[in-house]
Formats: sequence, structure tokens, C-alpha cells
Amino acid sequence: MTAGQLNDPAVAMREPTDDERTIANMRAQFPALERVHGGQQVAYFDGPGGTQVPRRVVDAMSNYLYKHNANTHWAYPSSAETDAILLDSRAAFADMLNATPDEISFGANMTTIAFHVARAIGRTMQPGDEVVITDLDHHANVAPWVEMARDRGVTVRSVPVDPVNAQLDWNAFERLVTPRTRVVAVGAASNAVGTISDVARATTMAHAVGALAFVDAVHYAPHELVDVRRIGCDLLACSAYKFYGPHIGVLYGRRDLLESLDVPRLQPAPDNAPDRLETGTQNHEGIAGAAAAVAFLESLGTGADRRSRLASAYEFLHRRGHRLFARLWQGLEKIPRVRRYGPGPDQPRTPTVAFTIDGLDPEAISIALAARGIFASHGDFYASTIVERLGQQPAGLVRVGAAAYTTDDEIERVLEAVDELARRERSGSAAGAQRERSGSGRQTL
Repeated sequence: MTAGQLNDPAVAMREPTDDERTIANMRAQFPALERVHGGQQVAYFDGPGGTQVPRRVVDAMSNYLYKHNANTHWAYPSSAETDAILLDSRAAFADMLNATPDEISFGANMTTIAFHVARAIGRTMQPGDEVVITDLDHHANVAPWVEMARDRGVTVRSVPVDPVNAQLDWNAFERLVTPRTRVVAVGAASNAVGTISDVARATTMAHAVGALAFVDAVHYAPHELVDVRRIGCDLLACSAYKFYGPHIGVLYGRRDLLESLDVPRLQPAPDNAPDRLETGTQNHEGIAGAAAAVAFLESLGTGADRRSRLASAYEFLHRRGHRLFARLWQGLEKIPRVRRYGPGPDQPRTPTVAFTIDGLDPEAISIALAARGIFASHGDFYASTIVERLGQQPAGLVRVGAAAYTTDDEIERVLEAVDELARRERSGSAAGAQRERSGSGRQTL
């Protein structure tokens, strides 16, 4: 509901729709949404870098630390309770990713997991072997493979991206995957510009030459329900803090592959999947909180089991997210001097918009938005290759991402703020040109 609708007596008097009730009830679960900055209620558009968390996530973490805190596999109650909590968390993510609990392991974050897995896979590789990555990816799915390749004398090939629509060049992708390819590492969605890529197609190409397929689903998992069986990938990583959980990473891996990977590990540690992927004592409270984030998502849907409830919730969130994105995308199009990046609403994508305003530094835009209670990030978001291909390094882009708690009114606030900044820059540029002609100094934002 927009600010104008809220002020419309006819709208204010009518009964809220089911969707409006759902969103109001859901937003009430997020204490962060009560924050006020600069006299305005904060609108969080920084979700692509990390979402806010509902109370149940923090409650699950504090409940674990207060009542069950222990190390694993010992013969006393709190240790047994910890084991049960970890098993329950694996089951929750197995349902979320359409896997089995023994295919789910946890780590500090997706980047750490990717370095760990790349090192293990690298132990089977030799000079002449190749890894295929892409120019669209976050560098958490680039650097681990580049570092492994440097250590093992392996060649890295990178799939180019079309800078006009921020889509992968699939013809080039097919040429780069050859019988020498041992790994194809590809992102399911771009955290910088929102592009969703056909990772099932990439997986099929990898398997056709006997290569492994590693999928980065960090930006995809908050917006689309992952199905590792449909994708067919061998490994897939995501991060719970991108979908309303704590800062922790999650890895899916085919059980037979997890059992065979030559992962660096302590000799006395468990050697069965998935435990053998987890080094040292894990972040137990974070794992408990991550499962609570899955429960939060599940609570937004209906169905007979957790997977079906998650599917229902994601369908609802996808529908809302696409509508909010379309309004933002089309609204920015009408503002002079604003440039948008990535595919439009007619293409597969997440509700994440990257833009710039001609003549204004992205950091200055982010600061100006924050002064209006709108929290949005700027830079290259560790997806520096695609930002460079777009010609926007070193300053980068401004990124605005819709999350489950984003409202129509907040979208309108962004559009009004960006329009005001663009108009100020236009008037400032005109005044600056006049002063330059008269010999005076330059105006700054």
C-alpha cells in the first residue's frame, strides 16, 4: 500500500486484503523495522548484502546458548540436545534445498565453504585440467577456483557477459566447456544486478564432459526455492543471513561426493558425510538460528509438509517481489539521469535493482538516501568483474533490493528520494555551468 493510498479515506476504511494482513503480521516479527533514523522510519533495502532477522531467529539462538550449549557427541543431556538440534537443522535445510539431511553441512560462510571445497577438489586435478567460471559471479565463486588453479597449475576460463542486458554469453559458455573441464562454477543469480542464470543448463554442460558443477545460490536462495534435484548440481552453497537468518553458510553436496572428497580434516574427527566437511566446533547457535529462518519462511506458506509450505511461501514472496521490482524499475526509468543495470521485468531476475545517477558518486547517493531513512548499499558488492564490464569501476553502483518485509510505500520513498537527488543534480549542474561561465566555483552535493 502506498503513502497516497494510506491517506485515501476510501482505502483506509476498507478491510485489508489477505496479502496485506500477511505482510503486516510478518513485519511485526522484525524488531529492526521499528528503527528511526533522521526522523524517518528506516526502510531496509540492503537485503542483498544481508537481511534483517525475525525474533524467532534470535530466540532460537539465545535458547540454544542459555539451555543447550555444549559440544557434540558426548553422553550427557546438553550434548545430546546439541546433536539433536544440529540434526533438525540439517533436516530443515534438506527440505529447503530438496536434498537429504546427510547431504547438508555448515560453515562460516559461503566464501569459506567454497575455498574449502575448491582445495579438496584441487587435490584431484593436475596441469592441463580446466575450471570454468563466469564474469557475472560474486568473487566468492571466483577467487577459490583461481587460487586452487594457481596452486595446482590448472587453467581457469571465464564465461563473458553481455554488458547491455547482464546475461551470460551461452554460446561462449558452450565453447569453453571442453573435455579438459573438471569443474564448472556458476552463480544462480547475480548479487549485483539481479540476473538469474540457467544453472541447470550449465550443470548439464558440465556433466556432458564429466565435470563437477558447483552452484553459488547465495543471492538466488532468498528469492527462489532451490531444488538441487532439478538443477542436478553436485555442490551448491548459500548463506542463511541472506534469507532472514544469522551469519552462517550452508553447503549441499551429493552424499557419494561428500564421502569421497579429499577434504582437509583432523584425523580424529568424524569421517562420514556430512560431518567430514565441517572443520572444528561449529557455530551451533548460528545453525539453530538458521533453522529458525527456514521455519520463518515456512510459516508464510501453506501445505501438508515443510517443502510444500516453503513452495507456497516462495510463490507468494516471488509474486510480491516481482511486483515491487517492476514498480521500482519502471519508476526509475522515468527519472532523468538515472541509469539502470541488469535485465528488465520480462527476464528471469531477482527484485534487486542496480542504478547510478549521472554526475553523482554512488557513495554520495547512498549517504543521501540514508539521511532519508533509506538504507541501501553501494560499490561493486564483491562482484567486481561484472561491475567493471558495465564500465562502473571504481565507484560502482547503488543497489536497492526488495525483501519479504519491503512495502509499496517504501518503494515510493525510494523513487521520490532518487527523483529529488537527480533533480538537485540537474539544477546543480546548470548552476555550476553558469558559475563556470562567470568564473565562480563549483557547487557540490
